Amino acid sequence: MSVPAVLAIDQGTTGSTSLVIGRDGQVLSRAYSEFTQHFPRPGWVEHDAREIWDVTRRVARDALAEAGDADVRAVGITNQRETVVLWDRETLEPVHRAIVWQDRRTTDRCRALKEAGHERMVRERTGLVLDPYFSGTKIAWLLESNPELKRRAEAGELAAGTIDTWLIARLTDGAVHATDPTNASRTLLYNLADQRWDPELATLFGVPEALLPEVRRSSGDFGTAGGRHLGQDVPILGVAGDQQAALFGQGCWTAGLAKNTYGTGAFLLLNTGDRMVPSSHGLLTTAACDADGGIAYALEGSVFIAGAAIQWLRDGLGILDAATYSEEMARELDGNDGVYMVPAFVGLGAPHWEPDARGTLVGLTRGTTRGHIVRAALEAMAYGTADVLRAMEADSGVRTTELRVDGGAALNDWLMEFQAGILGIPVRRPALVETTALGAAGLAGIASGVWGAASDFLEAQGAPRHFASDMSDGERSELEAGWNRAVRSTVAWARDIRIPE
Repeated sequence: MSVPAVLAIDQGTTGSTSLVIGRDGQVLSRAYSEFTQHFPRPGWVEHDAREIWDVTRRVARDALAEAGDADVRAVGITNQRETVVLWDRETLEPVHRAIVWQDRRTTDRCRALKEAGHERMVRERTGLVLDPYFSGTKIAWLLESNPELKRRAEAGELAAGTIDTWLIARLTDGAVHATDPTNASRTLLYNLADQRWDPELATLFGVPEALLPEVRRSSGDFGTAGGRHLGQDVPILGVAGDQQAALFGQGCWTAGLAKNTYGTGAFLLLNTGDRMVPSSHGLLTTAACDADGGIAYALEGSVFIAGAAIQWLRDGLGILDAATYSEEMARELDGNDGVYMVPAFVGLGAPHWEPDARGTLVGLTRGTTRGHIVRAALEAMAYGTADVLRAMEADSGVRTTELRVDGGAALNDWLMEFQAGILGIPVRRPALVETTALGAAGLAGIASGVWGAASDFLEAQGAPRHFASDMSDGERSELEAGWNRAVRSTVAWARDIRIPE
């Protein structure tokens, strides 16, 4: 008897993954492939949208073939956010390479908009800051770089969208031009409170509304993926940006629940329910999903460097042979002996916000070993997460009682134990840490009846592991005092100022 299942497509920054997940929560098959990164100029990052489509279609077909006779009832899509594609509506051919979320080419445009006094209005309506990270100025750049593209856009001949919208267009052969609120909310063009594209913002950024996709609820109808692409017709019933998909996959559907994804950086989201909470700590306000796949709100903060610090110790300094050895090295020490790393290789993010900061090691002595430096890098992930979570609590007035975690570094048990200790609350790690794909599967599976309700979807994941906080208040205070001193040192170096007593 075939197993009811969902195909989850996880289109990331460096590759595409497809998983077929059964009703019992088991991963029935998996396929993955990388694609090319393009760097035409310093600070510019592009992807070939055709290649993304080809790679994604291939891994989806491979996963479906490997799943055998699984009864695949729906497709769920999650994607790298903010990356933008512009294409011909009739031929579905891209008219330019995709501009990636990491791209900084619109820095001057964002600065000019700030200097013209637009940031407050943009922040109030979108929950975002004026930064090249987001999609709006990317679309504007594409149109302004080529007058013919601008003419065609205004004539309704072109379509624009984030990667989810691009894949939906290709999978449905152009029948559907749509996105969901979690992706729309990353564009600088979507009014979070009104839940619609904002005409005034579209005019400000010079983006014709005719380019933009219809915004549909995250769990619902996005058309049918054609059999000529996947080998069978399958309805697309779930869509969410990667971090919001992980939030959903972790079961963070109600206010006060938070998750952290430990990857190259760390992405922390706190569900604020039906409250759109403005931030006074430099956090972002964004769309998320409730238990039914409808819109909710969240606060989001990023630690720019997390697992990348361990990669640097491995590849750049040769301090450890494999990232997995970091846990053993940390356990060999009884404490950090006053050694702290502030991995501000690309500046400090929330809540410190110092773009000129750079990586700092403090507290070194003749007794410092490789283990101390590795442990300091792991500890920094926990301290940075605590800084962001406490900023979220200050903004929202909500005290979190548990942190849910995923991502590669979440498999490090020592780090999870230390994280629980520094936060003073339990840490919950799911059985499957690929919660981005899992969230997309959940959104689609609930809409298709693979799971009757969100609670059934969460139960199917199996028993999570909990890490309790056993750190004393005194030890926590001492460690955090050392971390805060290290951060002050880093900021003082960046600003070339004397550290306050």
